[in-house]
Amino acid sequence: MLEPQQSSPPPPAAGPPARAEKSGRASRTLMGATTAAVVLGFVALALPAPFVVESPGPAINTLGSVDGTAVIRVQGHETFPTSGSLDLTTVYVSGGPEREVSTFEVLQGWLDPSQDVLPEEAVYRRGVSGEQVSEQNTQEMADSQSVAVAAALGNLGIAYEQKLSVAGLAAPTNEGVLGVGDVLASIGGTPITDLAMLREELQAAGDAPVALGIERGGEPRTVEAATTAGEDGQRQLGVYLQTTYDFPFQVSFDLDNVGGPSAGMMFALGVVDTLTPGELTGGRHFAGTGTIDADGNVGAIGGIAQKMAGARSLGAEYFLAPAENCAAVAGRIPDGLTVLKVATLAEARAAVEGVAAGKDAASLPACP
Repeated sequence: MLEPQQSSPPPPAAGPPARAEKSGRASRTLMGATTAAVVLGFVALALPAPFVVESPGPAINTLGSVDGTAVIRVQGHETFPTSGSLDLTTVYVSGGPEREVSTFEVLQGWLDPSQDVLPEEAVYRRGVSGEQVSEQNTQEMADSQSVAVAAALGNLGIAYEQKLSVAGLAAPTNEGVLGVGDVLASIGGTPITDLAMLREELQAAGDAPVALGIERGGEPRTVEAATTAGEDGQRQLGVYLQTTYDFPFQVSFDLDNVGGPSAGMMFALGVVDTLTPGELTGGRHFAGTGTIDADGNVGAIGGIAQKMAGARSLGAEYFLAPAENCAAVAGRIPDGLTVLKVATLAEARAAVEGVAAGKDAASLPACP
């Protein structure tokens, strides 16, 4: 009987199998490198970046209420019902001392036309803490509200008192002569009415000492104060000054979690509307932004593109923009929003009243 023969396995091939083995190792290496690159990419996107991202924030009607409480409350003076909207506008700011943004958030900001990405140092000074930023924003908001009331009362012809007091020493020029809390009442025997008047009198005195009437602890006294010339040539006392106001009635604002000075103009318009008969807006929907001083001058602000976007998303038809911001407005106006240029509270009021009365907005000063 013949046994079946067992055949020996063929010798290994010398060519193609070796190439396949090498190709497999290369594929595994490539896959590993790709995986590592992807992981490193995600890690890089998650890393903090030294930028700030500005995006549209909410708009709040100064004529309305928040959580059932009126934004503007007046005690001691007649108020009048009104309608329409005078929205103050806000910006969400991501990044900076309070919270770092990731590279991914920065990339998103660059791709989103409603957002702006700025170097952190263009927004915050180096070394400032989140707590300091929060305190500054809160103080600026409180100051803007007081100044807004002053501007509104001035616009309405309602008298009030303002006082300049020493907030701190900026130089040793008058150390021991002036102190924190001193109220500056007169210069050379003339009552001090405001900061501009004080600056004029200091400049007129040249390098000669000036006689300042002050109140310290409620007691009047006269001191002789020296001045120095600043970089711009303006004579200075070497002190930080703050303005306090004494209004004939109380105006308060109920608004949390919003900081900075940029709502000043809209607060002032809201106060004007609250204190005057009729509807300033004619029932229309206005929004706006801008700082304000006691004389009613409107100043530039940041984030105006985001504020316009936020206002339009909530139905605003007209937007009051500081004249100094018109260059930043160009090319960023949302569809359906008319942007009116204002430099003073009087101009802002006239624009609102004009539109409310049926005036063609195209005939009013506007940002391009």
